Formats: sequence, C-alpha cells, structure tokens
Amino acid sequence: MRWNPLPVKRRRFASLFPGRYFRSAMSQTSAIAEKTPPRAGVLRRAWRVAWRIALLLVLLPLVLVPVYKVVPPVSTLMVGSFLVGAGAERTYVPLSEISPSLVAAVLMAEDGKYCEHGGVDWAELGKVIDNGRPGGASTIAMQTVKNLFLWPQRSYVRKALEIPLAAYADLVWGKEREMEIYLNVVEWGPGIFGAEAAARHYFDRPASRLTARQAALLAAALPNPAARNPGAPGRALETVARRVAARARAAGAYIGCLGG
Repeated sequence: MRWNPLPVKRRRFASLFPGRYFRSAMSQTSAIAEKTPPRAGVLRRAWRVAWRIALLLVLLPLVLVPVYKVVPPVSTLMVGSFLVGAGAERTYVPLSEISPSLVAAVLMAEDGKYCEHGGVDWAELGKVIDNGRPGGASTIAMQTVKNLFLWPQRSYVRKALEIPLAAYADLVWGKEREMEIYLNVVEWGPGIFGAEAAARHYFDRPASRLTARQAALLAAALPNPAARNPGAPGRALETVARRVAARARAAGAYIGCLGG
C-alpha cells in the first residue's frame, strides 16, 4: 500500500496559506454560534449588565464617602423627589450654623450612644438579630448612609449594606462632619430636607435660632416626618418632644464628641 504524503504537506505548509485556513476556522465558529440558543445569549448579556450595575453600586459609595467629606452631599431621596417632579427644599449649612439645641435633641432622640460607637451599635444590633427583625438599631451613621446611598424600605439586604458603609463613613468623616451631613440630608417632611429648610418651613427662622422646644419638636418628628408636623404638633408629638427636650438638657458627656 502506497503512503499518501498530501495530508502531511497540507499541515507542513498551512502557514503559507493562512487566509484559507482562517476562513475555515471562522466558518466553524459561525456554525457553533448558529447552534447556540438565542435565549442563552440574551441571558448572558443580561447577566453581564446586571453584574456591572451591581459592581458600580458597590463602588460608588466607596468613592463618594471621601468626596462628601468636603462636598455637600445629595441623598437618594432628594434625587427621587426631583425625578418625580416634586422638587425639594434644602439649604446646606455647616454644623456651626445649626442650633446646639437641635444637635443635642437629635442625638439623644436618634442615637444616644453616638459618641461611643464607631458607626454601628453592635449591642443593639445583636438584640435586633436575636429578635429576627430587619429594622431597628439604626445609628445616625447608618441612617446617613441609607439616606445618601440606599433605599427607605426595610430589608435584610439593606441592613447588610448599611453596616459596613456606616463603619466606613464614620471612620472617614469623623463625628462632627457625620452629624453635619445627617442634619443636612434628613427629610423633615415631604420635599423638606435638612435642618435649615425645616426650621424656615415650620418656624420661619434659620436653624441657628431654633429654641429648645422647637428643636425637640423637630427631633421628635424624625421617626415619621410624613405624619408628624412640628409646626402644628398634636398632643402625642408634644408629649414626645417634652421627653426629648429633657434628655437633651441632660445630655452632658453624651455629646462630648461634638464639642457639647
């Protein structure tokens, strides 16, 4: 039987005719692609897009937290209010232009251990985990990062994102800057953001001139600002405000990290 050297020659001199072999490889690739179900390709593209969006959402706060140390921030709620055409009232003011009575009232009403923890109150968080609830144990740092980067609806996913972000923000900002940001982004009513806008809207005066009673009313309204009107308080709000005012007067060392 005679040996046919042609296949060997083809392999030996294939590099001399790359175009023909490249076209052959491309045709094989096209054939494979034609056999791939269109739905699988769409799912792969959708997964890539979703993965990139998720990565962006994770990286964006890591970049913005240091930026917000020097730049007045904008919350997701403010952006949402503008997007739906509702508008927003907000005048950013430094902490030095906010009444100390409001600072003390908000701290004692929202986060009495503010100066003791590093953004997360682990003892209170442990109680929440033991009770099996996604809400509760929110520190001012956690509420601030929620307002800036996350969404208002309670969920375990949101809480899981809040915790590391709060610790990171507390470390980067420091207590005074953190309180300043919180008091300038927190919502005190539909479209009313920050202490300055709230003081002018409800009491027709700047935040720096709020009385102890007005400050207590604003702090007492924070858990549910959509339903509680500090400018026209009902009996229940007045009762809560009196308790907040008493705690604010006795704050003492609790607000020491803010120069109180």
